[in-house]
Amino acid sequence: MSHPLVRLAKAINCRFLEERFGAVYTDGAGRPPLPTRLMAGLAILKHTYNLSDEAVCALWIENPYYQYFCGEEFFQHELPLDRSSMTNWRNRMGEERLQALLLESLAVATRTGAMKPSDLARVVIDTTVQPKNITFPTDAKLVNRAREKLVKLAKRLGVKLHQSYARVGKIELIQHQRYAHARQFKRARKAVRKLNRLISAASSAISNARSPTMIFSRPRSHGRSILPAGCANRNAGSAAPRSTACMPQRSNASARESRTSPMSSASR
Repeated sequence: MSHPLVRLAKAINCRFLEERFGAVYTDGAGRPPLPTRLMAGLAILKHTYNLSDEAVCALWIENPYYQYFCGEEFFQHELPLDRSSMTNWRNRMGEERLQALLLESLAVATRTGAMKPSDLARVVIDTTVQPKNITFPTDAKLVNRAREKLVKLAKRLGVKLHQSYARVGKIELIQHQRYAHARQFKRARKAVRKLNRLISAASSAISNARSPTMIFSRPRSHGRSILPAGCANRNAGSAAPRSTACMPQRSNASARESRTSPMSSASR
């Protein structure tokens, strides 16, 4: 039998794998564990041919070489395990014990002459195409993430905000992504500007809430003005008109003209 899986099955040290993986099992009441060679063989086949758990289980029933590689002496017409058993077996073994498969693979490659021990002295790893668990840093995402971090920091410091802009920010972020996908860049830039206004509003609210010497007051006119705390306290305690000490000095243009006009002096 010159099939590659047959030769590989003869080269693998099954006793080594049973000693490493068998330490997890204990003799006691309950369902007996699945054979170590079966589970280790399925794991090796899965990674060798880049298959999923469902695919390797389906091919195991059809391919006699797969069954021989996993330790079967006679052809089996049914799979002796469920697909979820492979996931449970990997979780039970853990990452440290699963490294035994890598060690045995390197040992087999060395024994069969497929690799020299000197090849393991230096390993070159290229990370240019290594997948990363990060998102693409678009302007809208960065601005919205900055607003989220700012609101979270304010809550941590005990600053009470009137509005966190969470719902509006999420809606604008989704709209920006839709506009950018549809190549409507003018609308996309407008959504980014609105996100910038939201983070500016949150930053202003936090700075005003954290300032101990400045408070907000609402005059009769529309809009807001910021007055020093001392002036606000003096005006709040009396019913008299507001003092001009806390207000900017205003020049009366008509009074200056009446004092400097020659006709007004002649009439006097």
